[in-house]
Amino acid sequence: MSDTVLVYRGEAIAAYGFGDEHPFGTDRHDVFQDELQRAGLDASIDYGHPRPALVDELALFHTADYIDKVSRLSAVGTGWLDDGDTPVVPGIYDAASAVVGAVLCAVDEIMHGNYKRAFVPIAGLHHAARDHAAGFCVFNDCGVAVEYLRKNFGLKRIAYVDIDAHHGDGMFYGFEDDPDLILADIHEDGRHLYPGTGAAEETGKGKARGTKLNIPLAPGAGDSDFHLAWERVEAFLEAAKPEFILMQCGADSLAGDPITHLCWTEEAHATAAASLCRLADKHSQGRIIATGGGGYNRKNIARAWTRVVQSFVETK
Repeated sequence: MSDTVLVYRGEAIAAYGFGDEHPFGTDRHDVFQDELQRAGLDASIDYGHPRPALVDELALFHTADYIDKVSRLSAVGTGWLDDGDTPVVPGIYDAASAVVGAVLCAVDEIMHGNYKRAFVPIAGLHHAARDHAAGFCVFNDCGVAVEYLRKNFGLKRIAYVDIDAHHGDGMFYGFEDDPDLILADIHEDGRHLYPGTGAAEETGKGKARGTKLNIPLAPGAGDSDFHLAWERVEAFLEAAKPEFILMQCGADSLAGDPITHLCWTEEAHATAAASLCRLADKHSQGRIIATGGGGYNRKNIARAWTRVVQSFVETK
């Protein structure tokens, strides 16, 4: 097994975006890759290149009707995939499929024992539901990855940890009644920010009650508030003892993001990544994948995601 961190890059995932005027532009990929190069981590990184996800793989999480809808509208190249947040652009099906494929490639590499840790910058599209797009998210790569790990590798207890400013509603409601998906989500209070969900009282349904942890923070919350919340996440995951960890590390929780109101620094992301590596080494045979998620201030994206990779490299 390599001690290096696997980082995905390439035009296929860089193409995921909605135009230069949209907050989720295709420049996000290169902004991060440039900062990663400046960080001097090359000796500790291997670069992976994604493949498209197959329709049958997308169907592990998404409905057939929805997959077909994305394919049809992508060919047309105009319109909306939801009620006005997620526009259709030409080729969006291929770009969204590449995002999912990159995460599944990372899963395969880790589960076959080639790596312990991987990072996929243009991924973590946590708002997409099983049957519809939402919040700039077309296919939910993390949701597909959970089902892929179960189907192809027989894993049962998987942890999904989300520190994006927005609540990961596609993941939460996609697995709300699933007791084996352990979910911890720190986010800006939904009373102030899209999608308006993720109240502390939302802990799962039925047999899954208590397997989900939502920690909403008030607008303006900074690193000290994050660290208090993170202590709860660590204890929650320690008790759960997951077999695999998926991290969504959206950079829109940093101060200065144009559409959110949290005020963390990139040190929060470094702390979370290092902590999850230690938990993965203890309970999950070291197996962890981080996905970039949101973030619309380009400097914040570059700094936060690079610190995640740095923590993956340095936490042994």
